[in-house]
Amino acid sequence: MDSKTQARLTTRANVFKALAHPSRLLIVEELARKERCVCELTEMIGADMSTVSKHLSVLKGAGIIQDEKRGLQVYYRLKMPCVLRFFDCVGEVIETNVKEQWELVNLR
Repeated sequence: MDSKTQARLTTRANVFKALAHPSRLLIVEELARKERCVCELTEMIGADMSTVSKHLSVLKGAGIIQDEKRGLQVYYRLKMPCVLRFFDCVGEVIETNVKEQWELVNLR
């Protein structure tokens, strides 16, 4: 594999890694609905603010979300709504897998 391909695939893997946590998936889903402050996300996730801030940092570092400071609050919004298409694709994979498993169970 050449270095350009390696760099491209590594960058893509970093986006996948940023999404690879249930709390971060919840954050993305919520930010798809509307922008939120850290305090709202902390309450939704049910974790302490430092943990939520770390999740937000990972998503921001991957370019998925962006933030804006307003007074003492920081608000986050989804920067790349195209990620929701990936969520739809994942849903289709899960649905297909469930159907295939169901068919296997019913063959017995």
